Amino acid sequence: MSMSHLYGTDGEDGVEMENFEVSDWDLQNEFNPHRQRHRQSKEEATYGVWAERDSDEERPSFGGKRSRDYSAPVNFISAGLKKSAAEDLSEEDSDEDEKPVKQEEIPKEFVPKKLKTGGNFKPSQKGFVGGTKSFVDFGSWERHTKGIGQKLLQKMGYVPGRGLGKNAQGIINPIEAKQRKGKGAVGAYGSERTSQSLQDFPVVDSEEEAEEEFQKELSQWRKDPNGGKKKPKYSYKTVEELKAKGRISKQLSAPQKELSQVKVIDMTGREQKVYYSYSQISHKHNIPDDSPQQPLGKDSKPQGFALPELEHNLQLLIDITEQEIIQNDRQLQYERDMVVNLTHEIQKMSEVLSHEEKAISNLSKVLEMVEECERRMQPGCEDPLTLDECAKIFETLQDKYYEEYRMSDRVDLAVAIVYPLMKDYFKNWDPLKDCTYGTEIIAKWKSLLENDQLLSHGGQDLSTDAFHRLMWEIWMPYVRNIVAQWQPRNCGSMVDFLDSWVNVVPVWILDNILDQLIFPKLQKEVESWNPLTDTVPIHSWIHPWLPLMQARLEPLYSPIRNKLANALQKWHPSDSSAKLILQPWKDVFTPGSWEAFMVKNIVPKLGMCLNELIINPHQQHMDAFYWVIDWEGMISVSSLVGLLEKHFFPKWLQVLCSWLSNSPNYEEITKWYLGWKSMFSDQVLAHPSIKDKFNEALDIMNRAVSSSVGGYMQPGARENIAYLTHTERRKDFQYEAMQERREAENMAQRGIGMAASSVPMNFKDLIQTKAEEHNIVFMPVIGKRHEGKQLYTFGRIVIYIDRGVVFVQGEKTWVPTSLQSLIDMAK
Repeated sequence: MSMSHLYGTDGEDGVEMENFEVSDWDLQNEFNPHRQRHRQSKEEATYGVWAERDSDEERPSFGGKRSRDYSAPVNFISAGLKKSAAEDLSEEDSDEDEKPVKQEEIPKEFVPKKLKTGGNFKPSQKGFVGGTKSFVDFGSWERHTKGIGQKLLQKMGYVPGRGLGKNAQGIINPIEAKQRKGKGAVGAYGSERTSQSLQDFPVVDSEEEAEEEFQKELSQWRKDPNGGKKKPKYSYKTVEELKAKGRISKQLSAPQKELSQVKVIDMTGREQKVYYSYSQISHKHNIPDDSPQQPLGKDSKPQGFALPELEHNLQLLIDITEQEIIQNDRQLQYERDMVVNLTHEIQKMSEVLSHEEKAISNLSKVLEMVEECERRMQPGCEDPLTLDECAKIFETLQDKYYEEYRMSDRVDLAVAIVYPLMKDYFKNWDPLKDCTYGTEIIAKWKSLLENDQLLSHGGQDLSTDAFHRLMWEIWMPYVRNIVAQWQPRNCGSMVDFLDSWVNVVPVWILDNILDQLIFPKLQKEVESWNPLTDTVPIHSWIHPWLPLMQARLEPLYSPIRNKLANALQKWHPSDSSAKLILQPWKDVFTPGSWEAFMVKNIVPKLGMCLNELIINPHQQHMDAFYWVIDWEGMISVSSLVGLLEKHFFPKWLQVLCSWLSNSPNYEEITKWYLGWKSMFSDQVLAHPSIKDKFNEALDIMNRAVSSSVGGYMQPGARENIAYLTHTERRKDFQYEAMQERREAENMAQRGIGMAASSVPMNFKDLIQTKAEEHNIVFMPVIGKRHEGKQLYTFGRIVIYIDRGVVFVQGEKTWVPTSLQSLIDMAK
């Protein structure tokens, strides 16, 4: 199939060119529905674009019916105004003789210049300066259409003869086209600006630098008129640039390192090249004109010097030299860093050396002092060393050479120097006679020898603490000897001795003395003690040990109680010596064991004594009653009240009833009642059982007075008995009020102390405090909230707290209330 309807031909060469222009035939037949349409033949369907086509069926073109060479490459025609076929042929003939135009031959007015942005146009201007001319046949093509374009423009406010836009700032005339002289590129023949664009956008002639730069860029697209090859330009790199390049490549980040290892295929040259990093491409074109060689033409001359192997070798030598320079620079930087590092190491080592020299000097001085002590300790020395002088030497070591003193082995040093002096110091010491001897010097040695880093009071560690070893091996044997000879009943001297040494001796050594030496002696002495035969009370030689031994004496209390109980089997309350023996043990024994001992051994004896008491208003013997009341502080109030209820008040009320039944003298009965009541203490009278018994006596007297209506009644007896009853009841009320007032004061004092220790931090704490004072349950309701506020129960009332205000749940809504009202509602 022939392509002549799409391609034109180029003059003599017969080069076929594609024609994209719209011809007159296209315009005339565009809106013709009866235009001839090409129908595909069988040959065209079979061979497609390679099918043969008759010339009659071809589309009219400007190229004419010429023979075409389809093996030639496709060329495109330049843009511009459509010319007639005759003009096109004449220009094609003239183009063959056309030569490249020199820069000097181009007229100055056609040289493109930089536009001044904005030109002479202003926003208020109605059109461009060059837009004064109007074409009468503008839009004449609409005669072939319905004129919809013109109608749409007029609807949007367009006025013929004016520009487009809100302010009519658009151009009026269409853009003019300018014909080029040849087929060169844009700008190859000078400026292509029309007179209209020059008027609308005048150029700026003052920017000479921009003009020179443009001319320079323009000259790169032209052939040299002389046809000579340009002189190669070489790029040079200094050593500093190579060093900087090496430092940058050394400091590549992780993504850059990944990109540096990417495989790159270069197909820009004559042959395909493979690079393994982007950095290798940077070494490719060091010479700007080093472009792939073009194939030799008819008129081209062969290169006079073309040695690619030599060029490759030279480039390789350059690359190796660059790498050596970079490597040497890195090595130099490494050596400089090493110099700085070694300088710091030298400074550190010099500091360590000076420190070691100082330590050696101090150790030599310490060694001299120790050797001097050893020399003075030799027998036959004129100036023997004493314990006080040795302590001063150790103080000097501790003050001036503290580090060396702490690092030294003080245990061995003390064993060699201090122990012999300590033995000689305590050689003639008697702890029971002079209990404070040596306490000051030992306290000084404690501060010198005791290891502060050890918990020396937590257990014995003789291998690491010199002072503990000194006390255990030197001081402790003297204590063992004196304790072995000590009698436990002479406890005063031993207690004084241990009291004076309690702050000096290590705790574990003091515990060993008390547990292993003192306690066995006391236990043995308690076993041999007999309360019936021994004249010295046991508390006189046991109780002094309470401050030192405390709970260690607990195992001794049980045998002491057993022996006292055996001694009280045949005891009578008339013997007051038992109270003298038992009274010191009341605060020593636990309350439970003391009460059990009293109930078992004393209370039955007192009950038997009250049974023997005879109540006789006319002749009363009070000795038995006094024997019982005398134990009031020893036995509990409940035990004493139980004795009185069981053994005293039944007989006493029986005597009162028999006396009232025989026409008594009520004044004597009143005195007798008040007399017996005065025999009891206030603590006993305050007991409810005792109150009930005396109130029962008053009720009996009132009934006796009220029942004898018909018989003889002593004048004023009824009034006296009523007055007595009223007076006694009032005393009871006053006593109760006084007790309540005392309890309230005590509670107030405790409340002040508690308030000082725990002040309510917020309103909720204040409500909780008030609830505790009034015995009201105040607790949160789990899982219940109202508007995000936690609900609480205050007694039986449900409340919630919001910004310091209490809200109480009403029938339909929540009502705010005061704290006092809340307490009243809860009660």
